[in-house]
Amino acid sequence: MIMLTADVLVVGGGTGGTAAAIQAARRGAKTILISEFPWLGGMLTAAGVAAPDGNELLAFQTGLWGAFLSALRQRQLGGLDNAWVSFFTYEPKVGAAIFHDWVEALPNLQWICGKVPKAVVREGDRISGVRFDDLTVHAKITLDGTELGDLLALGDVPYRWGWETQSQFEEPSAPVSLDDPNDPLHATVQSYPVQAPTWIVILRNNQDGSPPIPHSPNYDASVFQEAWQGYGSERFLTYGKLPNRQFMINWPQRGNDYGVGLARLIQGETAWREWAEEAIAHSQNFAHFIQSQLGQHYELATDAFPKVQDQLGGGAFALMPYYRESRRLVGLTTLTELDILPVLGGLAAALPINEQGVMSAIAIGNYPNDHHYPGFKMPLAAKSVHWGGRWMGTPFAIPYEALIPAEVDGLLACDKGISVSHIANGATRLQPVVLNIGQAAGMAAALCLEIGYEPRDLPVGTLQAALLNEPTAPATVVPLLDNLPQDEAWRSRQQHYQTHPWDYPKTGQVSEKNSPPDHSSISTAEAPEFQGLLQFTQMGETWQAQLRLSDVRALSIVTLHPKVHGSLKKLETNQMITLRGYPNWSAGWIQAVEISTSSR
Repeated sequence: MIMLTADVLVVGGGTGGTAAAIQAARRGAKTILISEFPWLGGMLTAAGVAAPDGNELLAFQTGLWGAFLSALRQRQLGGLDNAWVSFFTYEPKVGAAIFHDWVEALPNLQWICGKVPKAVVREGDRISGVRFDDLTVHAKITLDGTELGDLLALGDVPYRWGWETQSQFEEPSAPVSLDDPNDPLHATVQSYPVQAPTWIVILRNNQDGSPPIPHSPNYDASVFQEAWQGYGSERFLTYGKLPNRQFMINWPQRGNDYGVGLARLIQGETAWREWAEEAIAHSQNFAHFIQSQLGQHYELATDAFPKVQDQLGGGAFALMPYYRESRRLVGLTTLTELDILPVLGGLAAALPINEQGVMSAIAIGNYPNDHHYPGFKMPLAAKSVHWGGRWMGTPFAIPYEALIPAEVDGLLACDKGISVSHIANGATRLQPVVLNIGQAAGMAAALCLEIGYEPRDLPVGTLQAALLNEPTAPATVVPLLDNLPQDEAWRSRQQHYQTHPWDYPKTGQVSEKNSPPDHSSISTAEAPEFQGLLQFTQMGETWQAQLRLSDVRALSIVTLHPKVHGSLKKLETNQMITLRGYPNWSAGWIQAVEISTSSR
């Protein structure tokens, strides 16, 4: 048995775990990262979800999430404007290469792959390390970055799995009862203990023709018969379009979400493998159905993922499933649906305030609450706003206390397994949120070592300041729609709302309370220029703008830039405009970064 020691041990090379290890090491901690797969990044890479959701606004592209986007723009040939489900789609291998290079650049970060945890070393109420098959690592702080919260189970750390009732957290979207057949959610609750995962498969358009995609013996075409009903085949395919004629198949409507027997996910290796084989077969059957319905030229992209000995995925199939839900820590506080919904009459949720009366946000999100249960539509409290010419989720913040076990020291959660309710998990599970949760956890671990504190004793203001002043990837902790990291006052505005949370505007916009940000340092010179006729339609509180390029071609105008958002609402229909932006022909929109009425 090999014995290693570290300041910080991160178990799990997923989205949050990778971010945590990178940040802890960048802060100077001797860090060991142990992953199961040869690709780091989890959802963003090994699970194939190369179409991140949420935190898309320029103001929210900060921290390691913003740095990841910047690296993608530099490395991904063909650009990121390919699909309509996300503003950023890329080849998974490009994302994996970015995380690999970041890790390899840190001499105090040791990465060991191909291992899964077998036991947790616990001394009383403190976690002091983790044992693997032929290796034990002792660490001052351990971070659970596993996809299913494995360390919580192995270390006897209290956790939740599945649903809570309305009486537990007073969440409006939760079921009243878990076992009453008259409850409207009864069938969903009984069928799915957690959200359904997806085993993503990537197809390629090969115009020269392709061999038939095989199907399993239990293939039933009727299962997928209405997969793209209401969308059409072209819109279905461009949903997850990637560069180089590839298509990410992660389709919820009669597609490849797989939710059969989800209790098996946490019932041991044999039960998990049985579920996984079924999930892969289900995705392969869906790929066969797509080819049979849409054309022989659609083939499995067999070079999308590496093949790993004894692993089920690889080739055209992701290395691991896209898990939407994990075991969830019982933390010092639990983030619930009430904490992510906008305040009455506002656009943003209230900032989290801890028991000491301190504003404790350490990461942000803005995705609508989204749950996946094949065959059931989950009614959820409204959490969307029309902004920038499109619908998006309303902003919320993650409190530091949700990363800290209520009863155990020496451990932090840094992926989907934070202390969050089943309902709220539908908004906190997204890739950009988890990436910045991981960054905050890694920073917290390093700071605890510097100061000599347990995670529960670390002053959250110290963590917030470290994140804001991180020299490589400074991270927003207060969600402000119009406070860009390029603004000169970005940091001071963040600090103001940290210490004066009662001033935080319910619209989530600085300009509603103070002088508007200037955004003077934004460079748009690299964006292509377009001229055309603006057609603007106001529909109550929503509006739609189009740039008519010719008699037969028009693109909807959307924006992630707060200045363009404000400018568009002031323009009049049938004006000639000059616009800089990035066209996405699959989505039928142009992402505007600059707009004016002056013709050239």
